[in-house]
Amino acid sequence: MNTRFAVLILFLSSAAWGLTWLPIKALSDNGLDGLHLIFIAFCSGALLLLPWLYAQRQLWRKKLALMGMVALAGGIANASFQTAIYHGDVIRVMILFYMLPVWSVIGGRIFLGERIDAVRVIAVLLCLSGAFIILDVGHTSWTGITWIDLLAMASGMGLAATNILFRFTQDIPVMSKVAAMFIGCTMLIGMSLLVVSSTATLPGTGTILWAVAYGALWLTLITTGTQWSVTQMDAGRSSVIIVTELVVAVASTAFIVSAGLQMFEIIGGAMVLIAALLEGSRSDEAAQAAGSSL
Repeated sequence: MNTRFAVLILFLSSAAWGLTWLPIKALSDNGLDGLHLIFIAFCSGALLLLPWLYAQRQLWRKKLALMGMVALAGGIANASFQTAIYHGDVIRVMILFYMLPVWSVIGGRIFLGERIDAVRVIAVLLCLSGAFIILDVGHTSWTGITWIDLLAMASGMGLAATNILFRFTQDIPVMSKVAAMFIGCTMLIGMSLLVVSSTATLPGTGTILWAVAYGALWLTLITTGTQWSVTQMDAGRSSVIIVTELVVAVASTAFIVSAGLQMFEIIGGAMVLIAALLEGSRSDEAAQAAGSSL
């Protein structure tokens, strides 16, 4: 299978994920709090995808258990990450979330029998090292593990599990599985809204409509692009490319707020991009032939 087009789509989708802070910040500045924003956005995407879910029901109705697993893993990934970012220290959450390549490589090997060759090991090490440098791990406080930390780790594991499930269920249409992800996240955040006391009120109709557009258009498009792409390549390979999201997020923040990039951020970003290029530029044949499986 030629995955060059899938690699391009994954790069673009990951870049768009790295820019999601822009609409989130804009909606937050207009009075929409975190849980309400996540619920409205993912509920809007779920409603948009329902026609595909219904039209493709004959292809997944006998595999409800697998669809339930996709909904649970995808829901945990999205709900945990958004909640951790909202309540916790962004840098600490990012560090724990970007263990994603490790979980994906291990999971891909155990559950899908994917090979781990020398190039993949180098790419994962470069990717993690670059992410840790960008996030300035050395100056981050690690006193005590909190529930937010557990949510951050759960989000990375959830996304790794989601990507592996998408690879495992190749006979179920991608749109149906993306719909299951959105439904899973909507249900988890909906339950959170029921049990978490909050004094937040909804803003005006205009802000809510922008949140609907953000979920139904932006999130749906980039989630579909990401999840379609991961079905076309190894879980370990896709997870390395996905981390380019971090580079885009850091670079775009520096550019838009005119903060400038520090040298350690440039070095870390370069390491992540090299890792992504290592995985993205080689053919499937080269990936399978390189090295021996561990």
